[in-house]
Amino acid sequence: MISAFLNYDFLQHALWTGVMVGFLAPVIGVFIVVRRLALITDALSHITLTGIAFHLLLAQTFTFLQLYNPLYMGMGFAVVSSLLIEKLRRLYTAYQELSVPIMLSTGIGLGVVFISLADGFNNDLFQYLFGSIIAVTEEDFLAISALTVIVTGLLLLFYKELMFLSFDEEQAKVNGIAGRSINTMFIIMTALVIASSMKVVGILLVSSLMTLPVAAAVQLSKSFKQMFFYAVMIGECSVITGMLTAFYLDVSSGGMIVMTSLFILLIVLGFRKAAGMPARLLKRREPSAEFE
Repeated sequence: MISAFLNYDFLQHALWTGVMVGFLAPVIGVFIVVRRLALITDALSHITLTGIAFHLLLAQTFTFLQLYNPLYMGMGFAVVSSLLIEKLRRLYTAYQELSVPIMLSTGIGLGVVFISLADGFNNDLFQYLFGSIIAVTEEDFLAISALTVIVTGLLLLFYKELMFLSFDEEQAKVNGIAGRSINTMFIIMTALVIASSMKVVGILLVSSLMTLPVAAAVQLSKSFKQMFFYAVMIGECSVITGMLTAFYLDVSSGGMIVMTSLFILLIVLGFRKAAGMPARLLKRREPSAEFE
């Protein structure tokens, strides 16, 4: 089974793409969980599906679009939607959480309309819905490689600002942090990571890869920085194990990746219970404590 991944280029592309997704999704997921914005991953993933469906619908009339990867249209929709979410958060200042279900409903509604209008490409959407190893191309690998470098660089450059905003957005703004610009940058990165994870994990499951490893990491870590370490380790273990198992059993890679993440979470929770340790709750602490 492993020898196949070493001998075939398309499987190597899928494996290395999965490794990068296993890094990016949990890293972004840590900030999302701390901000209590887990639902935003579902909203942006469904918007990405809408963009992909729109591309496939247009390609039936404008055949030149068949030369381009539908995922790029999905990324465009996700980025625009992420900006609209930020706009709605500023509009509904007292009810900022409304911005996410508004865009989620919009994405689901438009996606259903586009899919119902398009007889003939519903099978093409299967790989985006549930993930597929063989669907990952060299183009996907190169695009996600570039995205990994960019996102990692931005996270390292703006780590303190992002952490401060995650724990106490109002206090961060009082201390001179450009909250609007940093939040816009972060939500665009989130949209791109979600869209780029589609081929490996699937639209319906990508939110799980962003939250389940973090949920397990919360139980293991004693600091904010440790959460990144454990979340990435669990994410990578889930992706690699899930992809190898999916290839061997000939099933969807996304489903196996998520089930592996869930299995690890259950093991962590069971271990803490067996050891007589209560499950940890994610508590907000002073950001200054995390710099020590």
